[in-house]
Amino acid sequence: MTISGKDFINRIDHLKSEIWVDGQKMVGKVSEHPAFRGVMRSKAQLFDMQNDPALRDVLTFISPKTEKRVSFSYHQPKTKDDLLFRKKATELWARANFGLLGRSPDYLNTGLMILATSHNLFSAKDKKFGDHILQNYEYAMEHDLTFTHTFINPQVNRSISYLEGSEENIAAKVIGENREGIIIQGARLLATQGGITDEILVLPAGGNFIEEAYIYGFTVPSNAKGLKFICRGSFVNDEDSSFNSPLGSRFEEMDSIVVFDHVLVPWEKVFLYKDLNIVHRFYSGVNFNTMLLFQSVIRMIVKTEFILGLAESIIKAINISEYQHIQDKVTEIIAALEIMKGLHLSSRMNAELDEWGTMIPDAKPLHAAIHYYPRVYPRLVEILQLLGGSGLILLPTEKSFESPIRKYIDTYLQGSNSAAEDRVMLFRLVWDLCMSAFGTRQTHYERFFFGDPVRLAMGLYNGYPKKEYTNRVEEFLKEDV
Repeated sequence: MTISGKDFINRIDHLKSEIWVDGQKMVGKVSEHPAFRGVMRSKAQLFDMQNDPALRDVLTFISPKTEKRVSFSYHQPKTKDDLLFRKKATELWARANFGLLGRSPDYLNTGLMILATSHNLFSAKDKKFGDHILQNYEYAMEHDLTFTHTFINPQVNRSISYLEGSEENIAAKVIGENREGIIIQGARLLATQGGITDEILVLPAGGNFIEEAYIYGFTVPSNAKGLKFICRGSFVNDEDSSFNSPLGSRFEEMDSIVVFDHVLVPWEKVFLYKDLNIVHRFYSGVNFNTMLLFQSVIRMIVKTEFILGLAESIIKAINISEYQHIQDKVTEIIAALEIMKGLHLSSRMNAELDEWGTMIPDAKPLHAAIHYYPRVYPRLVEILQLLGGSGLILLPTEKSFESPIRKYIDTYLQGSNSAAEDRVMLFRLVWDLCMSAFGTRQTHYERFFFGDPVRLAMGLYNGYPKKEYTNRVEEFLKEDV
C-alpha cells in the first residue's frame, strides 16, 4: 500500500538509525537535521505524488497479492507496454527533482524487484534463500519501503594483487553464524542516503571472492543494532536558503560509510550465502544491472533536459542568442539529449523476456549510454559555465536584496529581459549545479555513477557481439575482383 510523504518522514524519524555527521552522533529527528531536511522533504513529495488522484494511475499499480495500490517501482514488467509504464512513471518522479536524486526510491526498488523475480536462482542449493528474497520483496512492496545499498569495499589498496592482511576486519565479512542469523563485521561503501531509508540492501562486492566469508547478500533495517552510517561533510549549512542554494538545499543526498559492528542479520533477511556460483550468475544472468540502467538512463535524460532549460534561460536573460558559438554550444546539449533518448528507446523496443518471465530491455544501448554519459556530463556542465561567464561569480545573497544596497544591485545586475533579483536567482540555480560543492559532487557522481568508466568500457567491448561485423569484412576480402 502506498504511503504519504508524512508517513515516510515519520517512519524514518522513528527508526532512530545511528548516523554520524561531522563527528557528532545524531540526536533527535533526522528529518529536522539540516544535512537531511531538504532531501527528506523532496522524497516525501514523491510519495505524495503517488497518492495524487491525477497521478495515481501513472505511479501505482494493483498488487496481485493484496489488490491494493502499490508503487510502480515494484512492478515486474512482462510486456513492452509494461516497460513503457515504468518509463513514464520514472520520468515523472525524476522531473520532480530534475534528475538530481540518483537514489530516488524507484532505483533500488527496481533492483529488489528483479532479484525477487529471479528468486529460483537463489534457491539453487537451499530453497529458503529464494523464499527469503521473494518474501522481503513482497513485504517491501506492500509497505512501500525505501532502500539504500552498498556493494563496494573500502578503498584501502586498489592493487590487483592486494589481499587484506589486517587483524582487524576492514571489508565487511561474515565472522560467525548462529541459529538466529549471520554476524557481519567491517565496513562497506558507498551508501548514498545512508540512514534515511527503511533498509539497506547489501550485495556481493566486485572482485575476486577468495574467502567464503565475503560471499553474501541480504537486507537489514537501517536501525539494526551495531549498524552505523558515517557521513561525509554535508553540503548544506544552517544558513542555506532556497534562494542561496536552490538545489543543494533540496536535493543534497549525503553519502556514507556503512560500518557493521557485529551486526546480526536474521536468516530470513539473507538471500545469498557462501555460494560463488550464484554470485557469478547474479552478475551475468539476473539482469540486475540492466534494469537499474533502464531507470538511471531515464533520470539522466531528465537531468539533461534540465541543463538545456538552464542554458536557454541564460541566453534569454543576457541576450546572447545571436552568437554562433553560443548556438554551437547549446547544440551540444541538444545532441547529448537526443542520443540518450535514442539509446533508451532502442533498449525498450528491443526488449526480450528472460528465463524468469521478465521483459528485459536490450542491455547494449544502455551500456552504450552509461559509457557515453559520464564523459559528456562534465562537458554539459562546462557549457553552462561558459554561457554564464562572470555572472556565475558575481552573485549576491538573499540578504543583499533585503539591505540598503539593493538599489545598486537592482541597477547593476539586471538582465536584458529580467529584473536583478530574477537574474540572480537564475544564475544561482546554474551556479548550484555546476560550481557549488553540491554541483561538483553531481559531476563526480555522474563520472562514477555505475563504476569505473574504464572497466565499463572494457565490459562493453568484451560483451558486444562483434562477430557479425568482422564476418562481413572477411567475406569481402574473399571476394574475387
